[in-house]
Amino acid sequence: MVALGLWIGRGARSVADYMVGNRDLPWWVILFSIVATETSTVTFLSIPGFAYSRDMTWLQLPLGFLLGRFAVAVLLLPQYFKGSLYTAYEVLHKRFGGAAKQAASALFIVTRSLADGLRLFLSAIVLQEMTGIPLHWAVVAMGLATIVYTFFGGIRAVLWTDLVQFVIYIAGAVVAFGLILGRLPGGWGQLIEMGGAAGKLRLFDLGLDWSEPYGLWAGLLGGVFITLGSHGVDQLMVQRYLSARGLREARRALWVSGFVVVAQFALFLLIGVGLWCFYELYPPATAFERPDRVFARFILDNIPVGLLGLLLGAVFAAAMSTLSSSLNSCATAAANDFVFPARGESVSPARKLRVTRALTAVFGLVQIAVGIGGQWVRSSVVNSVLGIAAFTTGIVLGVFFLGIFTRRVGQRAALAGLATGLAGMSWVFFATALAWPWFALLGSAGTFVAGLAASVVWPRQSGGAPGAVTARPE
Repeated sequence: MVALGLWIGRGARSVADYMVGNRDLPWWVILFSIVATETSTVTFLSIPGFAYSRDMTWLQLPLGFLLGRFAVAVLLLPQYFKGSLYTAYEVLHKRFGGAAKQAASALFIVTRSLADGLRLFLSAIVLQEMTGIPLHWAVVAMGLATIVYTFFGGIRAVLWTDLVQFVIYIAGAVVAFGLILGRLPGGWGQLIEMGGAAGKLRLFDLGLDWSEPYGLWAGLLGGVFITLGSHGVDQLMVQRYLSARGLREARRALWVSGFVVVAQFALFLLIGVGLWCFYELYPPATAFERPDRVFARFILDNIPVGLLGLLLGAVFAAAMSTLSSSLNSCATAAANDFVFPARGESVSPARKLRVTRALTAVFGLVQIAVGIGGQWVRSSVVNSVLGIAAFTTGIVLGVFFLGIFTRRVGQRAALAGLATGLAGMSWVFFATALAWPWFALLGSAGTFVAGLAASVVWPRQSGGAPGAVTARPE
């Protein structure tokens, strides 16, 4: 992966190429990059672990993710093709001003660094199990490998390696599932029989429990707003759309990716049911510490040499696809939303490229530090990661809604809405038992209502259509 990333990204000579691939990447590469980016080792290991310990009700969330993609394509994608943008938050700059842009960008950078640092930690568990090295050195090894090709190649290297990584981890998942079925005396039929009898194949939970993250309504409604935030206003995904050849191709990549994601989650959950059946028949010598480790342990103990390499490659591919995307998007946001505006127009193109590469390395080191600290997280890592992500994306989504759907809200009211949403969600996150899929919906609604109310006190002074963006030269 490192060698491939360096070779693909060897021609990155400008900021436009490093950040958005000169806006000339095919839609199908972007499609698989979208899927690979949201499929970290958290997905590859924790989702089978979820089905192992519970059932398949996690699949209700991807149904919401699919619906949310169509909403993103209609409501938000057109905003990013009104001009030559590099980050999602430049839309807020044009509508509200630099302070709103920087506040939203800062929330993204902090959230992404925390969530993806935890993803790095989970990936390193496999390397630790495989080699026996201390966990912190496993985190450092994986982090540095990803930094290298992201540093030199930029978004073009990230997207093309994402495609290869997608093929590797899906192939690994299919092979693992086949081997699990082969170890069950009755194969697929026994999985259906045992899993069905134990309730492991349950897909829908129709109850309305606000503290349960895997109910139907949390999945559908919460999943839609999570996707509006994660795929609509998060730089990690928006940067991929900006690399497309136009709005039509970006929409196609986004729509199709939703169906791929649903199928992928179904596969990972079936793997988890298969693991439960296997360990019911062949109990492990020692009980598993946490569900996150079940699939990793099966891979290391039960996969023959050769195929074992493929499965380990799949785990590392899932990890590196997300981490490389995170480093590039954080560096792009920090450079365009903070560093370059502070330096003014005097920054030369060559220096811009050097600064962006340096920021890539800095964020890599930050995520390594978070990953080392991940061993002290007591809850399920998948819940921690998704909870952190949902915490702030809803707030930023609410600010975008203020810009798109209102005319009277100006910068002061928008910032008041953002601050109110942040305070409100901090209380919800730490003082209530509300399930994380509701965070994005509640955060966006609270920010929108608070900003609209604040506009009564601080109405917008200047005219202009909300959400309008004018072109600027590359």
